[in-house]
Amino acid sequence: MKKTIYIFSDGEIKRQGNTIFFDSKNGKKYVPVENTGELMIFGEVSLNKRLLEFLCEKEIIVHFFNYYGYYIGSFYPREHYNSGYMLVSQCSFYIDEGKRIDLAKRFVLGAIGNMIKVLDYYQSRGKSLSDTIDKIKNLSERISDCSQISQIMALEGNIRQEYYQAFNVIIDNQDFVFDVRSKRPPHNRLNALISFGNSLLYVVCLSEIYKTHLDPRIGFLHESNFRRFSLNLDIAEIFKPIIVDRTIFYLLNKKMISPEHFEEEIGGIYMNEKGRDIFVREFERKLGTTIKLGGRKVSYRMLIRLELYKLEKHIMGEKEYEPYIATW
Repeated sequence: MKKTIYIFSDGEIKRQGNTIFFDSKNGKKYVPVENTGELMIFGEVSLNKRLLEFLCEKEIIVHFFNYYGYYIGSFYPREHYNSGYMLVSQCSFYIDEGKRIDLAKRFVLGAIGNMIKVLDYYQSRGKSLSDTIDKIKNLSERISDCSQISQIMALEGNIRQEYYQAFNVIIDNQDFVFDVRSKRPPHNRLNALISFGNSLLYVVCLSEIYKTHLDPRIGFLHESNFRRFSLNLDIAEIFKPIIVDRTIFYLLNKKMISPEHFEEEIGGIYMNEKGRDIFVREFERKLGTTIKLGGRKVSYRMLIRLELYKLEKHIMGEKEYEPYIATW
């Protein structure tokens, strides 16, 4: 499995022969391109066309984040696995309202299933979450009655709001309290953690889509209008509870993240560089964690890829798609 390289410092990325290096005030750091799959750029970094050509040749994706840790865009190399047949099939599923709504419901039901798994996990460890679990299960029964994407999105939003309220019980820390979901900007530390983690997962899903025949611009739950990418947002919904949220709970319950890792700017709360560094280390550890699936061990990152392969088969009419729901 290829590695993800995170760059938080300011500097310049350059090509030197058949390798690349990051030149900063801390000196030069060489990047082994043969086992690098993506670069995550958080610092103020300059690069040139010669480097981009080399990254394209090596199929290395570059994701850019702004000063506050928000995703702003990607250098997405020329797709090597593009398939005209898959593109036409994917478009036909999007245009066919019935097929699109069916897939959107499956994504949301997968997300709900994993939310419940997370809540069950902490319920079994002494947290009082039975009321929240029941509310989410009752709301999820209404998914089948939805006949429009907007209805599905609204119901999913209500379910996720109930789910987020359980964070206060799981974390039980007055420095990290959930009130309402706020994104741009996040209004408290817990929202800052959720936004940062979700942003990382979106780009990981985007990178995994690059390795398939799917087109990231054509989503089903999220609108494929003027947004550059949307399929990664669909897939991320399924994995947020078991990757992002579990990462947050681990960091806070182990007291690895504290108020000193946040700062307030332009009316919002953001993680500082030290906090982001701690978060991405645990996030990458989580992605690399293996679980048993069908008699073999696979990482969470590979689970995302396998989810995309299942979606490909569904779109091609080979096998009906069923979202992954954790079994632990």
